[in-house]
Amino acid sequence: MKDYTKCSNTLFNFTEQTLNNCIMSTAEFGQLIDREHDFLSQLAMKLTKRRDDADDLLQDTYYKALKNKDKFATGTNLKGWLYTIMKNTFINNYRRKKQQNTFVDETEGQFFLNSREAGKTTLTDANVDNQYIMDQIGTIEKHYTEAFFMHYEGFKYEEIAEHFNIPLGTVKSRIFLARKKMMEKLADQRH
Repeated sequence: MKDYTKCSNTLFNFTEQTLNNCIMSTAEFGQLIDREHDFLSQLAMKLTKRRDDADDLLQDTYYKALKNKDKFATGTNLKGWLYTIMKNTFINNYRRKKQQNTFVDETEGQFFLNSREAGKTTLTDANVDNQYIMDQIGTIEKHYTEAFFMHYEGFKYEEIAEHFNIPLGTVKSRIFLARKKMMEKLADQRH
């Protein structure tokens, strides 16, 4: 394997030979990453709590690291770089699953239930006057409820801010105030 320690000290003195010494093949970079396998495996297990999910996260991390090997600066902290890739991959996967709003039934049949569909005809909903609730929500200022319902539908704060062309803090404030106003308006409906 090549010696890459010289690469970080040659920021302004690149010769063709130095440049060739600094460029790693994918196989060499894969070997370098594989040295961190135990660390990454433990981290994946800590994040996901399930062996299958941990293996998937580890595989995604390896794939993204190899795909983006040209973005890794030789001589910097490889373990930290891999940690960041894994953490960001885990967070993105978590957000994606959360946005799908799906529950997994862990019984023997393992059915997938869409929470919005499953909750439509529960007994508690039958006792609620939906028209009254919608009328009460309709009395709240539109700029509060629009931001709230976009957030409820899964839009991120940044997307809402961009849609309305307002600062991020204003979006967060409007969502918070919409919730507060709804709770005040519907206080008599809470059991």
